[in-house]
Amino acid sequence: LLQATAMSYWPCFRAVSDELGAVPGVTAVRVDLGSGRVEVDADGPLDLAAARAAVDEAGYGLAP
Repeated sequence: LLQATAMSYWPCFRAVSDELGAVPGVTAVRVDLGSGRVEVDADGPLDLAAARAAVDEAGYGLAP
């Protein structure tokens, strides 16, 4: 479970979902726009550095 920051509208949701979905090993992404919570399913351990970079690429951040 990750916590994204600064997401407040639909394009935020889409950008974060798309970028995280492209991380190797990620099989599913669920974003709760209201809370900023992001659930990621992966076929192995999630590479948190890659996940953080993906969310950064989308223009948002992950809470520490």
